Amino acid sequence: MTHHIIPESTHQSGSWWAGGPGFKPVLILIAALFMACLVLTPPPCSLVKLVNSGNPTGYKLASGCKNITETVNKKLRPEGTLLMDREVAQMAKIMVGILFVAAFLWGTEALPIGGTDILVGVLMYLFFILPINEIAKAYMKDAVFFIFGILAVAVGVAKTGLDKRIGLILLSRIKSAKGFAFIFLPALAICAGFLSEHALVALLIPVLMGVYKVSCKMYGVEKDRALAVFLLLGVCFAANHGGPGSPAAGGRNAIMVGYLMEYGAPISFVQWIKFGMPFVPLMAVVIGAYMYIRCKPSFKVKDVNPSEVVKAEVARMAKFGGKEAAMAVILVLLVAGWIILGKQYGLGGITLFAVIAMFLCRIVDWDDIQSGVAFDVVGLYAAACAMGVGLKFTGGALWLANTFVGLLPDFMAHGDMLTIGVSLLTGTMTNFMSDGATVAALGPIVLPMASLAHVHVWKVALACAFSSSFANFLVVGTPNNAIAFGMGRDPETGERLLDVFDFVKYGLPVTILAWLILWFWAVFGYWQFMGWPVLH
Repeated sequence: MTHHIIPESTHQSGSWWAGGPGFKPVLILIAALFMACLVLTPPPCSLVKLVNSGNPTGYKLASGCKNITETVNKKLRPEGTLLMDREVAQMAKIMVGILFVAAFLWGTEALPIGGTDILVGVLMYLFFILPINEIAKAYMKDAVFFIFGILAVAVGVAKTGLDKRIGLILLSRIKSAKGFAFIFLPALAICAGFLSEHALVALLIPVLMGVYKVSCKMYGVEKDRALAVFLLLGVCFAANHGGPGSPAAGGRNAIMVGYLMEYGAPISFVQWIKFGMPFVPLMAVVIGAYMYIRCKPSFKVKDVNPSEVVKAEVARMAKFGGKEAAMAVILVLLVAGWIILGKQYGLGGITLFAVIAMFLCRIVDWDDIQSGVAFDVVGLYAAACAMGVGLKFTGGALWLANTFVGLLPDFMAHGDMLTIGVSLLTGTMTNFMSDGATVAALGPIVLPMASLAHVHVWKVALACAFSSSFANFLVVGTPNNAIAFGMGRDPETGERLLDVFDFVKYGLPVTILAWLILWFWAVFGYWQFMGWPVLH
């Protein structure tokens, strides 16, 4: 008798379709159907008209070409049968579809992030968007090496304990709730502009939970929710809004740096700091004031004194020196290199020097890099760069920009008001998907809007990148929120001190405040008095 072995999964009705994080078949099917519809339907007339129009604003034509169709043919069909305008428009439409599918899959994690990273290149190759060598070049941009290097340097900083020393030293000077709100949170936000904000939050929350418990015991209080919210969400929101401070603050900024480079409008490390850093301390002070005013009157404890708790922790740390000192020197030299040499040599190459220096000083080994660097996140930025190249080349980005500008009210479609619309769109989206995926999806769309609206492209780019840091009102908006939610537990009872609604209750007003500060302090404030370089 022959026995047929039936796979276990077939016995469990619906188990394959149930899926889970990293594999959600229903959502994958929806994405596949969406792409199939795009492929089978003709391109819109507005897109056909765009690829056939002479010298369209916002698109750089190849030498000797009169329109987008001729530019595409010059690269893809230098010899042989030329593509017709409808075929080029169809290619642009499919590239737009790849953008939306990637954003959908990244946001829902229907596939692992790394799987979606690869899928972008596969789809671009499958639909002949670019030759394979051009796709490979599009994946390997300076911004990709930059984000890999930043994540690797963060591994070295964490391994040596340098991040912990910095955090505890800052906290050891704070002796009251007012000092925490108006001194510590701005200092933390500025640090988050240069160091890993996620590492800082993950380091500080266990320390703050110790501060919380000691304060409760000191005043004979069993539980003080207002104090917990003040400490946990204060740190979380301040770290979130350190993002605009420098290109090193997070991968979202590296993506925008890469997009600007592709767009022919590169921005240096120092130039980014000049336009972004003034936003950070003021925003952090506003966050501190908001949290202090909302939470302090509800404290059950009389006050909180973090310095008393962390001084003992600092005393137990090993003496500064050795590998930790070497890591500190590498970090200082890295920042100096970004500032002095970044414009000439790019941020990625300089960051890789720091990675090599960590190997030479034996601060990290390759196992540390493999376990500590999220290579799927590096791939996300590579895929984002590739999509930016494809969207720009086919004209898809310009068409999306035209469409979005057409939907804006007249008063928001011109000049600096466009930055308001872009910031609203980005700030809303970033709460529902990762900041990196948000900038990756929106960057190719919003940059071409600048020339259409007669506004400097940096303004639109920075408004988009800055607003991607405003992920405050959903737990899933950023790892900082998830870290605060997950680690915010009573050290003795294990009781969770935050609930999901706390992020909506406190985070939504913070997001609104962030928009207002961005608009009135930055866009219509100090940006008006700063020199914006002429771009060619």
